[in-house]
Amino acid sequence: MAGQTPKSAQGDSHSNGKTDVRGVFSTQEVRRVGTGTTTRKTVQKTFWFIEQHGKEIDCQPLNTNYVPSGPKRKITLDELIAKFSPEPEFYLNSVFPKMQEIQRSIDNGDEHRENGENFAAEFEYTRALKVDEENVRANFGIGLTYLERGDNAKAQDIFQRLVKLEAAFEPEHKHLFNEFGINLRKSKMLQESFEYYQRALELSPTDENLYMNMARVLLELKDIGQCVDYLLKALELAPRHETSLKFLAWLIQKQLVPADRIEGVRAALQAAQNGAAQKPKTAG
Repeated sequence: MAGQTPKSAQGDSHSNGKTDVRGVFSTQEVRRVGTGTTTRKTVQKTFWFIEQHGKEIDCQPLNTNYVPSGPKRKITLDELIAKFSPEPEFYLNSVFPKMQEIQRSIDNGDEHRENGENFAAEFEYTRALKVDEENVRANFGIGLTYLERGDNAKAQDIFQRLVKLEAAFEPEHKHLFNEFGINLRKSKMLQESFEYYQRALELSPTDENLYMNMARVLLELKDIGQCVDYLLKALELAPRHETSLKFLAWLIQKQLVPADRIEGVRAALQAAQNGAAQKPKTAG
């Protein structure tokens, strides 16, 4: 958010005549409190951060620090118009400045981490997490900081938090997600790495790279049978997946492939060869 101009809660008009909605809205719920003659009505107001991406509209609750946090859900434009009221002043005066503050802390943390300044990075990520403990970038950043300095106990706490956050495995966080998974394995947190990739596969079951990464963990866990199975699954999804093919070739060279998996491995390698032979040649 840093460096961005806040858009009003009502929307941001573009030259094509369409309006993208981005800002804070509220909903109200009437509740009855008490019983009998003491029954009274109370109105509960809830604030939401609304962001439109084309035809999709994301609705995310604000936490007690007035920043968007927690799971997002999809709503329709009709729902937005019927049930939500814009809160442009609240967004501009309270929410947007907090979002900028978090963004600055995370950017500073990333810069410190890239420069190897782990304690300064931890300080900045912690500042962001005090405002939004579910912030994905801040959690990945501080987790990587702990892993890089060998503090596996603190990294374990962050791992437990991240595997519960679906947003951690969304495409926009793929770079950080991959870096964290690789660092878990390199730090010999093998069981955590295995659970981490399992969680990712629940949310993205057709990503061949996840199966290949799982195979790497299983190799270190010395479960060669399952390691081969995951590589075969990666190749089932992408028959010419180069990293998986090289991995299988290495296992064959080292004579590590179990006898009951040899036939499946040969079939996968043959399929890759056939695919390469059928690939049309490009000019030049």
